[in-house]
Amino acid sequence: MQHVLQAGLSAGMSAVTGVHHGKHTKPNPVDPSFDGLAAVKPEDWISTADQKVTYKGKNGDVQAPPLCIGAWSWGDTSTWNWKPEEEPHVVEAWKHCVSKGVNFIDTAQVYGTGRSEAICGKLFQGMPRDSFIIQTKYFVVPQAKDILHPVDAPLKKLETSLKNFGLNYVDIYLVHGPIHLQTIPMIAKGMAACVEKGMTKTIGVANYSLADMIKMQEELSKYGVPLAINQVEFSVLRREPELSGLLQACKERGIVLQSYSSLAQGRLTGKYTADHQPPKTYRFSSYDMKDIEPVNATLKVIAERHGVPISAVALNYNLCKGITPVVGIRKEEQAR
Repeated sequence: MQHVLQAGLSAGMSAVTGVHHGKHTKPNPVDPSFDGLAAVKPEDWISTADQKVTYKGKNGDVQAPPLCIGAWSWGDTSTWNWKPEEEPHVVEAWKHCVSKGVNFIDTAQVYGTGRSEAICGKLFQGMPRDSFIIQTKYFVVPQAKDILHPVDAPLKKLETSLKNFGLNYVDIYLVHGPIHLQTIPMIAKGMAACVEKGMTKTIGVANYSLADMIKMQEELSKYGVPLAINQVEFSVLRREPELSGLLQACKERGIVLQSYSSLAQGRLTGKYTADHQPPKTYRFSSYDMKDIEPVNATLKVIAERHGVPISAVALNYNLCKGITPVVGIRKEEQAR
């Protein structure tokens, strides 16, 4: 399954703006008349791990920290060149995050073809179930079993995920994207069944457009299940969810907006430069670094003023707009 993701990345695919070619090889300019401050929280607002984000559920809400650990790279040999000897570093990174109040992990059935979920399961061993939060995603790329059992597919795949985790339920279960063969009503019915059987507390989607998100929310409501989350690509370089009205709609409808590629796969950390380009496989934000350097220069000025890393400024850009960043971590130094 992990090779499906790599195929898209190698083609320069983004869930937000399509294949990166032509005009997509540079960050798209934002209309100067757009009010970028409209979504920003008050100046005295400061994000801390003690603050909680509420994910709405039918039988109870999930309270999670405003930052989420991304586990895509864990076990993924196709895109992230994962090696088994890295696992102890992930363990130490997890321990550090938990000590700071960040006990929330995002993974998916497709990540490492289940290996990411299995690694998460090892991290949870010996921990009280209410001491961590885990969300995973339904693998939506069409398979034969989805055609034969379209409504049951989300439930059947979640059963496998729970075995990987060694858990009885997950906190949040997302539809990984809108490319499923099933109609949204069919998917909604299958996801709602997962709630009814106690296999997940809350339901969400990822990479859904505004129209599809609203449709899913309407269909889930027929079963008394709220739509808790839409996870999309968002960063200072990629603001489409804000520009399209998706962010505002989420706020109005009580849906949490999560962001992946919040650091543009390392491009907003200071790690890469025009002379030190990122690996070609990292294509969600496949802009030449020389076109990003003005953005990083601005981030650096702000970072130096506050005595924090460039990555902290880039993440705060999302946080101050009420967006929960998902941040990939593989070792303790990154967690710090």
